[in-house]
Amino acid sequence: MSASVLSPGPERASLRTWLAVCGCMLGALIAVLDVQIVNSSLPDIEGGIGTGTDNGTWISTSYLIGEIIMIPLTDYLSRVFGFRRFLLTNLILFLIFSAACAFAGNLGTMIVTRALQGFTGGVMIPMAFTMVLTKLPPAQRPIGLAAFAMTATFGPAIGPTIGGYLTDQFGWPWIFFVNLIPGSLMLSLLFPTLERGPMQLDLLKEGDWWGIVTMAAGLACLQTMLDEGNQDGWFDSPVIIRLAIAAAVLLIAFVTIELRSKAPAVRLRLLTRRNFGLGTFANIMVGFALFGSVYVLPAYLDEVQGYDAQQIGLVLASSGLPQLLIIPFVPLLLKRIDARVLVCVGLSIFALSCFMNTHLSFDNAGSQFVLTNLVRALGQAILLTPLTGIAMAQILPAESAAASGLFNMLRNLGGAIGTAALATVITKREQFHSNIIGQSVTPFDLTEQSFLSRMQHYFQAHGVPDAARSYHQGEILLGKLVAQQSLILAFSDAFYVMGVVLVSAAVAIVLTRSAPKGITAARE
Repeated sequence: MSASVLSPGPERASLRTWLAVCGCMLGALIAVLDVQIVNSSLPDIEGGIGTGTDNGTWISTSYLIGEIIMIPLTDYLSRVFGFRRFLLTNLILFLIFSAACAFAGNLGTMIVTRALQGFTGGVMIPMAFTMVLTKLPPAQRPIGLAAFAMTATFGPAIGPTIGGYLTDQFGWPWIFFVNLIPGSLMLSLLFPTLERGPMQLDLLKEGDWWGIVTMAAGLACLQTMLDEGNQDGWFDSPVIIRLAIAAAVLLIAFVTIELRSKAPAVRLRLLTRRNFGLGTFANIMVGFALFGSVYVLPAYLDEVQGYDAQQIGLVLASSGLPQLLIIPFVPLLLKRIDARVLVCVGLSIFALSCFMNTHLSFDNAGSQFVLTNLVRALGQAILLTPLTGIAMAQILPAESAAASGLFNMLRNLGGAIGTAALATVITKREQFHSNIIGQSVTPFDLTEQSFLSRMQHYFQAHGVPDAARSYHQGEILLGKLVAQQSLILAFSDAFYVMGVVLVSAAVAIVLTRSAPKGITAARE
């Protein structure tokens, strides 16, 4: 990023700098929020634009593709067009595309506008991160990183809550119109505080265009494969096979180009640094569990408990709102406790919340998840700020923008992989448990015979006088109970997988080098 964006003092940042940082944080929150705010309202959007449930997932997928592609390119493009000009232009375009999504009348228009919304929104995440690392003095960086951590964890948790409420109260277009309020505030904060800088269009001649093209195409194929794979039976589908081959070829080409290029668009060599490589791996695992938990819990409440969008949002709020109270105290902890210890404690608490949900039953509804959500909120709140500090401990200020894009893109990619993997776990384990339970449920078992006899009498007393039909209704009910129990056990297994993934992240953190207490940002 341009070194002349702002000029903070040597010890304490000026009010102007803090206003700019707050504006960028607001943008990062909006961008992260828009990943999840749509998910709880997909059925309403699908009905509004007249598409089927199989195609409606593209409304979320197209945004993620755009965002994941743009995040690592932000460093290069902001140097070409200037930090201020590039950020403000993309902010204005983001607001325009948000409004366009609200007016979309068919699936094609919605996919295009959501993709463009993702491209422009993806710019705001690494730029907020870079502002903290380059414009705040070392003593105040933990505060900035805590604010950034809040956007990364609070956004996914509160997104379905906001989306569900707006959809139920005002209609689905308002989940897009709502962006205009914080977007306008962000514009009013950034326009007067960011200094003007010159464009460097000559960098376009030196652009790593083959790397950009292979990365964009490869990530698009990979994201599409992840989102559509479980629905299409993974490699039983010729389309998924072709997407997998294309993604593999393009991404291998991308890595080869980046490692051989003198001016790579994405500086993959940063991953060879011990702390950044291990910290980024842990960040991918955190993304896996962070986005995965926001997928699994709403899916359980919808498919097992029959909750609507607003009810699901209220349950998830218990994991989002407490973080607003906890995260501001993390910088104080960093002054007294090794960052690695904090991250491992946070990961352990987050993993514990997942393991607490591995014994689900039909009695587990919204109120039963309050405790586990509070535990999850505590773990998420204390881990991301020190995790960022550990990863950035060996990164120089001049490298911070490139590291920011790579770090945040891989967390989002970890989230995409996690969502796809957990959807597959639920599908496969449901089939497994159904087979196991089905083997023990036979018409010759005395327990089943007693159940069917009671159900036969029940249905005969409630409008099905024919004995054969009432007995058959009992068999249908028994089959539904088996399917329901199998699905509940599958969701329990998904939570177990997330817990194991978080433990693996903690192992990676143990292998990192310690960073100085209280300094959780790029070196001076």
